[in-house]
Amino acid sequence: MEAQMRIILFLMVMISSDTEAEKNLTSTKGGSITLHDPLVEFGFLLHGTKTVAMVNEKKMQILEDNYKNRLHWDNNTGFFTITGLQRNDSGIYTIDPKKGSTPSTSYKLTVYESVSTPAVKRLSVSAESCILLCSVEKAEETTLLWYKDEEILNQSSSALSLLLTVHKQDFSSSYRCVAANPADNKTLPVNITTSCNEQNNTDNSDDTNIRYNFVTGIIISIAFAVFVVLIAIITKKKCLNKTKTTIRQTQDLVNTDTDVYYTVCKYLVTDAFRTSEPHKKIILRSQR
Repeated sequence: MEAQMRIILFLMVMISSDTEAEKNLTSTKGGSITLHDPLVEFGFLLHGTKTVAMVNEKKMQILEDNYKNRLHWDNNTGFFTITGLQRNDSGIYTIDPKKGSTPSTSYKLTVYESVSTPAVKRLSVSAESCILLCSVEKAEETTLLWYKDEEILNQSSSALSLLLTVHKQDFSSSYRCVAANPADNKTLPVNITTSCNEQNNTDNSDDTNIRYNFVTGIIISIAFAVFVVLIAIITKKKCLNKTKTTIRQTQDLVNTDTDVYYTVCKYLVTDAFRTSEPHKKIILRSQR
């Protein structure tokens, strides 16, 4: 039994010496990472089961088109660097030197979205406390945290907002809201004295009233302008109708009021006919 245990332990040691544990790496989209295990003479870089690149005779050949212009190899240190990281670059990367006595090295890479900067606004304030709201635009894989000095007061994973109630006796402490994921974080310091000042609350109310009155005034002005335009259109239409009616009546009057005038024209004949026929008069009727 003891001999069997020794054999099992020996095999476990041999297996562990051949393969090291995965090393965890994190980065953000668009960022870069470096694999700090050298591959100097000959070997391969793999992503999962795909061979990404091969090193041979101090030269690197990229075998996956997705890594062209993004995978770099330093022939002095033997380190690989991947730039312009995308979410689908996440996975297991293995450096395989293809030497029986040299173990391969694996890295587990996780690429995260960049964290957006948090924003803080006051929801309410009283003589005893102040309620603040910290929020972010996107919360995928993001944790929101409220800090008081170096103490975490409140936190929430994958939430768009996080409330904090600050009591009056704690107004002098230092507060900050942090948005973070394993690869990135953004911090917003909060001045409680300024943010929770009751005078600011009054000022905000006054600003709100001013904005309300301004918007109301604009709406009333627009409504009055529309009313005036409608009245003008209706008045103009009535005037046009009245003018048309007057014109028709005038035309009817002109058509019925017809005077007949007679014009007496003397028809002069030549001397040859003057002795035989009397002067003729032609009466023409003209109509106005």
